Amino acid sequence: MATQQVDVCLLSVGPDLPWLSGYEAMPLERLTMLVVPVDGDATLVVPSLEVARVVPRDDLFAIRPWGETDDPIAIVSGLVGAAQTAAIGERTWARFLVELQHARPDLSFTTTSSVIGPLRAVKDAAEVLALRAAAASVDQIAGQLQAGEIPLIGRTEAEVSADLGRRILADGHHRVNFAIVAAGENAASPHHEPTSRVIRPNEVVLCDFGGTMADENGIGYCSDITRCVVTGEPTTRMTEVYEILERAESAGRHAGGAGVAAEAVDAATRSIIDAAGYGEWFMHRTGHGIGVEEHEDPYIVIGNSAPLVVGNAYSVEPGIYLPNEFGFRLEDIMVVTESGAESITNAERSLVSVEA
Repeated sequence: MATQQVDVCLLSVGPDLPWLSGYEAMPLERLTMLVVPVDGDATLVVPSLEVARVVPRDDLFAIRPWGETDDPIAIVSGLVGAAQTAAIGERTWARFLVELQHARPDLSFTTTSSVIGPLRAVKDAAEVLALRAAAASVDQIAGQLQAGEIPLIGRTEAEVSADLGRRILADGHHRVNFAIVAAGENAASPHHEPTSRVIRPNEVVLCDFGGTMADENGIGYCSDITRCVVTGEPTTRMTEVYEILERAESAGRHAGGAGVAAEAVDAATRSIIDAAGYGEWFMHRTGHGIGVEEHEDPYIVIGNSAPLVVGNAYSVEPGIYLPNEFGFRLEDIMVVTESGAESITNAERSLVSVEA
């Protein structure tokens, strides 16, 4: 904060608050805000009816409850004091920012991403353990999918998505973040929403799923994995396209490491897909950071020349999406260590045929 001339950080709903304090605010019309001055102690301004949910941490912050007839904006404004520049959480509701601007027209605002983002991007040993635990869970579920233990044929995409969600929760996650199930031509849509479409024999089924698993301190860390199967025998075209994708993903996994520019990992996957003539059908970045959010710094994309550092965690997930035919994506989570980049998801990466 001092380096960036930020006098106070203001954190409401979103991931920064639980990452710093262990408390996750509910998305209510009542303001919760952690006020962190560059000098002095932090204060958590929280509705009185929510105080029971806060685990007190006297070593980290004081608790300032407010009642139904109190003005929380005035309370926050008072705690901000003589500050001139405030970094505010990007998920903060617009109404609270507008009200703070009205209350403190002398205060200039920036976002917390430049202050807290780089800190969250570098995971310590405990955070890596939490990510490994979450990854192991979805890795196991991906293995169940590939083993034919999750019925596909005759079920709808939505039914399979719900099945994945139940397994994610049963295996230790406390929240399902997403469970994409896309069959046949729907797999050509990278963020397809599962529908009532029935899965048929001899077609691609793309499954991209993950959740949030709480660590020993109650802070949630995310998982994310994508695997594709074919409900029968793949066609020659499916096999050829997937082989290109598998090579690209392998190149991306092996390209990372401390000191390597994030965009170099993107280039490693993209160059293989481009050379094979499918570049226009890989329309998204190679990956994203992962931690308390499923998408956070560092982003693995052309234009991000920032070097990876030990403790970074990110996805490698190239895709090839052929409209009106099928699509493939293959995704693993990597952690940068002293010896390179290690994959913490390791379910079978080849194109598996299932009869389920």
